[in-house]
Amino acid sequence: MSDTARDRLADKQAELLRALLAGGPAPAGFDQRALDVEATALLAKRRRVVAQIAPEAAGDLGDRFVPLFDEYARAHPRRDGSRAREDAAAFGEWLVARGETAAPRRRWWRFGR
Repeated sequence: MSDTARDRLADKQAELLRALLAGGPAPAGFDQRALDVEATALLAKRRRVVAQIAPEAAGDLGDRFVPLFDEYARAHPRRDGSRAREDAAAFGEWLVARGETAAPRRRWWRFGR
């Protein structure tokens, strides 16, 4: 595969990822409704993983968790190579910065004697 063909493929893949993860338009040749369904499923999966990693955030927010996380996720697509724990921590920081939750208290661990 030539460098030009590889670059075109990379551009098309990036366009598809933007459509799926960042609310971008459907690339040529893709059905917008099908991409919307897949984007919704990927968002739900990301939300579920964050709720499992940071159950206190989901619990504290209650019914506000889903709309707040969806707002956060649409504005902050996951970066290449980022980890789910980093995503959960960034969501927590985003909540604190917006005043949705208080900053977490620092935990002090005491080891047995």
